Amino acid sequence: MSEEHLTEDLLMRLLAASSPDDYLEEGFTAERSLAGYLHEVLAAKRLKRADVYRASGLNSTVVYDAFSGKSCLGRDNALMVAFGLGCTLRETQRLLKLAGAAELYPKVRRDAIIIWCIDHGLTREVCDDELWRLGEKTLLGTSPL
Repeated sequence: MSEEHLTEDLLMRLLAASSPDDYLEEGFTAERSLAGYLHEVLAAKRLKRADVYRASGLNSTVVYDAFSGKSCLGRDNALMVAFGLGCTLRETQRLLKLAGAAELYPKVRRDAIIIWCIDHGLTREVCDDELWRLGEKTLLGTSPL
């Protein structure tokens, strides 16, 4: 995967530009699809799609359709794919954006737990256990009693 500029850095460049044209000519903008990004991460991590659907806990059709661009992922499914890919927090946030879902927000209790799990390299199953233990809805959709 190519190294990307941080959004904050790009925003500073954009605001400092004398016109939108000047910024656009720098070539920092790009159209990116969720499917394209999923393939980039898959290749960078040397995984197969089967590895992702097994580690994510999702039905293989959901994962294959997301990789082919046939369907978009909801937020929890996108998070589960991120766990299946072994994404970092930055990669997860980018995946969520491309899926059209809200990024993880540390002021939200459930999101804070998920962020902590991702940052510590935990699996989706362990994250679900933490969510359950702390009284939050798991990624697979079960709610604690």
